[in-house]
Amino acid sequence: MANNELLTNLSHQDLRVMTHYSATFGENVGSVLAFPSEFSELQKEYPILFRKNSDTDKFQATVLLGLSQDENLFLNPDVKSGWAAHYVPAVIAKGPFLIGLRTDETQNSPPVIHIDLEHPKVSKKEGYPLFLEHGGNSPYLEHVSSILKIIHQGISIQDHMFKLFSELDLIEPVNIEINLNNEQKQKLVGNYTINENKLIALDGEQLETLNKFGFLAMAYAVVASMSNIRKLTQIKNTMSK
Repeated sequence: MANNELLTNLSHQDLRVMTHYSATFGENVGSVLAFPSEFSELQKEYPILFRKNSDTDKFQATVLLGLSQDENLFLNPDVKSGWAAHYVPAVIAKGPFLIGLRTDETQNSPPVIHIDLEHPKVSKKEGYPLFLEHGGNSPYLEHVSSILKIIHQGISIQDHMFKLFSELDLIEPVNIEINLNNEQKQKLVGNYTINENKLIALDGEQLETLNKFGFLAMAYAVVASMSNIRKLTQIKNTMSK
């Protein structure tokens, strides 16, 4: 069970966080949430897909890490970090940290950092310190802060992005069929992507609207990312030999 606390130098001076990636930390998952603010980096490594939240019926972005629910093809113990890609999705890279608001402040207050003290990466003996010996944030905590900003920014724009994509009829369902070298076939259903033909056919005013908010580049990042399904298939085939 999570045990979230507002992170402070006074209360958590002696805490450390392990930064490598491993299935032992619960990171052997086939997909994770993604945020528009990181699409430009994600599209270089992973397929970006959309799914509908069953509770809200709203679209949310995800990235594929594997071809089944409990398979992360980027976990690799032979790599120093344990993750065989240049960019780690923010929801994984943030580790035990969360964005929050002080309970005594309004929704307009700047976000603060919380930490889950029960997270398996939190330690008092191993990992990187959160604070400098004589005060101030450690370089690692500054890095975490930048990751949380990516998430915070992404959350703030994603509803608007999906609203515009939907209004322009750019979102379409996609069924992904994968043929492996061992003659196994895998099918991924329930996903959506950007219809590239409809994106190309947008008129000047529609393109200008998307571009004004930065959503045009994000749409093309989603389209470009689909080629990474082939990358996942190649990794899977290599591991199956």
